[in-house]
Amino acid sequence: MAAAPVQKTGIAVGTNKGHVTTRRELKAKPVNKKGVLSKRTKFVRDLVREVAGYAPYEKRIMELLKNSADKRARKLAKRRLGTFGRAKRKVEEMSNVIAESRRAAH
Repeated sequence: MAAAPVQKTGIAVGTNKGHVTTRRELKAKPVNKKGVLSKRTKFVRDLVREVAGYAPYEKRIMELLKNSADKRARKLAKRRLGTFGRAKRKVEEMSNVIAESRRAAH
């Protein structure tokens, strides 16, 4: 995400070099909505999670988190999911599930 473009100076050299032009407001493209979770998709994913439950590796991650082995949980998730970013997101999700279940119990 670059900063807002600065007005050109009309001079051939310098940081804001170039011909002076007026900026146009461009129409929002559909691609800008890519990756945004729709209500229907969220509903379907929640329903599938409710019906199918958790995968064995997810259960193991939750067990490790309950035993405060966060680093081991991340390592396991990384082995199963491929990238550390995905692993961190999955561990965070499982932590939220544990916290939610604790809130529901009380």
